[in-house]
Amino acid sequence: MTASLISPTIRVQAEDFDPGREEASLIDGRRDVGAVVAFIGLCRDEDGRLAALELEHYSGMAEEEIRRVAHEALARWPLLGLTVIHRYGVIRPGERIVLVVASAHHRGEAFGAAEFLMDYLKTRAPFWKKERRADGTDGGWVEAKDSDDAAAARWDVKS
Repeated sequence: MTASLISPTIRVQAEDFDPGREEASLIDGRRDVGAVVAFIGLCRDEDGRLAALELEHYSGMAEEEIRRVAHEALARWPLLGLTVIHRYGVIRPGERIVLVVASAHHRGEAFGAAEFLMDYLKTRAPFWKKERRADGTDGGWVEAKDSDDAAAARWDVKS
């Protein structure tokens, strides 16, 4: 199986996900997989200040944009499987927000693809986060971080 034949699993959903089940779906019955890298992003409480994050997205556009970048990852690395799940709605501290699982023959390929996808999701995916503070006040929309932009910039292809 080659990367060009891989169809990534992309889901944008309100419901939680089972990371173990998602990983198993990429490796069960396979003998060619040598590495699986899974990243799970969680909602933090920001030292007790945050009650929840409210994530919004543009339905349809978010899935298509993530799919486009997943195919870019498949073109860059010879992956054997790829899953990206991103949640929306009200997410409380300790709850899962995002999952990226990449399988490949070798660890470097799986790590590279997972890191590439997470850098993309942090900076360019069409999601917006609003803070709900523990004291009941509106925390406003979460601003982009320069450090996230710098991490994502390393993947830019120079002409």
